[in-house]
Amino acid sequence: MAMDQVHAAELAVLVAADLGRFVPADAPLQLALLGAHVDPVELLRPGWPLHSTLAELAVRAPGARDGARVIAFGCHDRKLPEPLTPDADLVGGPLRLLPWVLSGPREVIAPVAEHLEAQLLETGMAGAATALYAQQRFAAKVEHARYLTLHDLVAMMALQYEHANLAELWPLIEAALFEPDAERVIDAAPEPLLRMADGQVRMAMLDIDAWADAGLAPEHTTPEQLAGNYAAFCMRQRQFEALLGAHRITVEPIPCRVGTDPREVLRR
Repeated sequence: MAMDQVHAAELAVLVAADLGRFVPADAPLQLALLGAHVDPVELLRPGWPLHSTLAELAVRAPGARDGARVIAFGCHDRKLPEPLTPDADLVGGPLRLLPWVLSGPREVIAPVAEHLEAQLLETGMAGAATALYAQQRFAAKVEHARYLTLHDLVAMMALQYEHANLAELWPLIEAALFEPDAERVIDAAPEPLLRMADGQVRMAMLDIDAWADAGLAPEHTTPEQLAGNYAAFCMRQRQFEALLGAHRITVEPIPCRVGTDPREVLRR
């Protein structure tokens, strides 16, 4: 999942050349690239920790800082700095990403960022040399390589969650990324009942009687279907909790008893 420092630096030069199509040649910008591929959820976490770490390490990197420069981070003794190490539990997905950060003076980076947001998704195919180099060094087949902004990635993941029948969950994840202090509620039976406020997510935990009493069973559920539908509800809760956990969004389970309104309990 990661290449050594020498090869990461060579890849960064190729990436810089590709991005040069969108950036003024004389712009005093800094490109920082991680020579490792990660799962999308590793980039989409509150506070953007991977990108923030990459940017912080780039600031501390030696060398002249009054002009354009390219900085790469690769393995040393087969290890990356801990905050940049890909999650070994999130391998095997069809989409893998190489994190990069473009930074510079606000008056320079602002119009560049606007241009990238407008053009990168449609015209940001990686160069053939870049894609081939990544394929060789990662020993992985690269079928399609292109550049994305974080906003592009967020939009792409929203569609993926919708196609995976997880459309109800995505607005909460997006709020955790962009508006961590906002309030979001998932209250759409038969989905789990969740509330996010002040950067915390709480999930109503109910036994079968409390679940039925709260009106969270699917419509027209018969007594014979009750146990099976409740088991499906519990499985869905575990799925939501696992997905939120992958995004580093902590879920606090809140026990809710028969006779109480779980929506009110989550507000306390």
